[in-house]
Amino acid sequence: MKRLLVCTTCLLLLPLFASADVWKWTDAKGKVHYVESDRTIFTWVESDRVFYSDSPDHEDAVAVVLVWHSTGRIEDLEQGGSKLEATDDMPEKSPEQLAAEAHYCKRVREIYDAYVNAPKLYQSKEGQREYLDDKATEAKIAETKAKLDKHCN
Repeated sequence: MKRLLVCTTCLLLLPLFASADVWKWTDAKGKVHYVESDRTIFTWVESDRVFYSDSPDHEDAVAVVLVWHSTGRIEDLEQGGSKLEATDDMPEKSPEQLAAEAHYCKRVREIYDAYVNAPKLYQSKEGQREYLDDKATEAKIAETKAKLDKHCN
């Protein structure tokens, strides 16, 4: 009985002392995020909103670059007074932010070039290709060009 009580107590206290790795990443808008998992995160920008997912649910989705930050938990960083988010008044961009911007710019450029050089643009609906007419194609290329201009200064 004593052994059972000791084992149960140890199992209940174990999570209090457990620590994980904290990873950080910077999104396309320069915001720094912290996560306790190194699972792949995908992000994309649509209508000036940033989206995140654990699967590439959008044609513009790109995997973020996770950079190991520390051992511990995010709550520990917050309690320790660490600044967890980038501020707008930072004089220089972090290397992670520059890398994220370069990666997003490269991806937008690849998509734009593919659209411009494609004989016909299409979108997938229920596994079927629905080809865009000339007006919709021009609009899609113009939308992608605007993203290119915005993210590739």
